[in-house]
Amino acid sequence: MAALSARPLHICVDATSWANDRGFGRFTRELLKALLVRDEGFKYTLLFDQLPNEALPSGPEILTARTGRGLNQAAVGSEARSPAYFLQMGRLARTVPYDVFFFPTLYSYFPLLQRKPCVVCYHDATAERFPELLFPTRRNHWLWRAKTALAHLQTTRAMTVSETSAADLETIHKFPRSRIDVVTEAADDTFRVIEKASARKKARSRQGIPKDAHLLIHVGGMNAHKNILGLLKAMPKIISAEPKTHLALVGDTSGKGFWDNVEELRAFVEGHHPLSSHVHFTGYVGDADLALLMNASDALIFPSLWEGFGLPAVEAMSCGIPVLASSRGGSLPEIVGDAGLLFDPESPDAIASCVIRFLADGAVRARLAKNALKRSRLYSWERAAQLAEKSFRHCYSDALRPR
Repeated sequence: MAALSARPLHICVDATSWANDRGFGRFTRELLKALLVRDEGFKYTLLFDQLPNEALPSGPEILTARTGRGLNQAAVGSEARSPAYFLQMGRLARTVPYDVFFFPTLYSYFPLLQRKPCVVCYHDATAERFPELLFPTRRNHWLWRAKTALAHLQTTRAMTVSETSAADLETIHKFPRSRIDVVTEAADDTFRVIEKASARKKARSRQGIPKDAHLLIHVGGMNAHKNILGLLKAMPKIISAEPKTHLALVGDTSGKGFWDNVEELRAFVEGHHPLSSHVHFTGYVGDADLALLMNASDALIFPSLWEGFGLPAVEAMSCGIPVLASSRGGSLPEIVGDAGLLFDPESPDAIASCVIRFLADGAVRARLAKNALKRSRLYSWERAAQLAEKSFRHCYSDALRPR
């Protein structure tokens, strides 16, 4: 390890997902911010396809390939990045004399045009488990598989965000456990307990939610594997037992992101009385307003068929609200722990029974809320940065060992 202490270890980072509003975009931003404020013997260069419309951290060298379209315009829906895009990014990376290259997400991977140490973060194996729910065409599925195969060849160490995903990296992606590093995710400081009742009341009012309603909130993409349709199928039974129950579906409904089933969800709501007056599509909500809406909710409900981490669960727990989650949703049982209740995501009756039990028992709600706030403190971006640095060091030392 003498080589590591002689000079800063130079990490070149694919930062093209910085501006993405999905979980891996937040992971990229928050992890990099946490890494850049540390002084542990690292130097960073950030690569962009296009510079985001926001101030970037001072300190690292920032380079941009100035591609015609960025990741967030090119790799959405049935679209894909062009060969020219990959070539431009690969050429830009070659100009940097780095020690380790870091991809914060497999989603934004592009082939490196040289053999050098590389850490790739594989957030989950949802695409491998449910391809029919994630890819609109066979072409998109084939392109994903081709990209994943190339990434696998260039991965010196595989990073992921939960023990559940680490198991998938072993069994599905076929990485030996000795080459897998688990980091974590965390909530932004914006997500906290807000005591001001008037602020919580206004958060409800902005979304047309009655002040005396039982409010469930779902946060995330409107994609089929999120199983929002399964949740909506449970709602009539929930409303029959607890007539004051409302559901806020928070997430982009523009159709400009990943392949989604927003129209199917809207049609179901419109076709099943009384959902149209109890289900609220909020659209995208910024962090400050989202934290208020979470504080104004009784619970986050998370019926996803699979998650690599499930960041909204930690954000909700940081606001002091419990999580009602899928028992077979990948990492969700691991992340939620004793801060919520679990249900079978493929059974609307099971979802309904879980919610009804939760809403009917004030003692259970109070206990879970207390546990939620306590459990949220297990997750921090500082801890994620420490674990990421350990991964970078292992990657560099692995590359120095003779094969």
